[in-house]
Amino acid sequence: MITKKEQIWRYILEKALSPERVFEFAQKEIAAQLGCSTSTVFNALKTPRDSGAVRVGGRGFTVINLDKFLTIWATRRRLMKDIVYQTHVDAPVRAIEQEMPPQVVFTGYSGYKFRFKDTPADYDKVYVYCPSAVLPELKKRFPRSRKKSPNLFALSPDRHLAASEGLAPQAQLYVDLWNLPDWYAHDYLKALKEKLSLV
Repeated sequence: MITKKEQIWRYILEKALSPERVFEFAQKEIAAQLGCSTSTVFNALKTPRDSGAVRVGGRGFTVINLDKFLTIWATRRRLMKDIVYQTHVDAPVRAIEQEMPPQVVFTGYSGYKFRFKDTPADYDKVYVYCPSAVLPELKKRFPRSRKKSPNLFALSPDRHLAASEGLAPQAQLYVDLWNLPDWYAHDYLKALKEKLSLV
């Protein structure tokens, strides 16, 4: 599951990527929002601060390099460790997506497609965040099969994953795409950088 540090990073990055483009933060405010101590927030800022992605001053800080901050999280994200279920579904990805329980949160290629109504490349794998209470239903709809390589992956969400219309937040989508091994992940990440004005 995503660490507390990563949850703090995601909160900051989502604010910075929002239409309001918020770049200045108070550590106390983030601590209150995420239910952690200000010292936890301060410690989470060490790597971004040391690399020049944020500038800390007084009780607050400013994001000064959004691209670098996203890259820091992307290189530390361990998506494969969050997989709680995987199987092969003998159906096109569109059919898999349509049969998903409504409580899942799409990320990866599906998340990009549904968010931007675009597909930079064909894809054949579906990634979703699936709450533990919904996992039995997902397994029922997509029974385990090892006949071929998995093409459906269910990830464990953290409690602060704030999805909008069943889609992973943009910062989460970025780091998840970064961590996918398929050759076409590069096309999706490149397109996402353009959408987020990071190029």
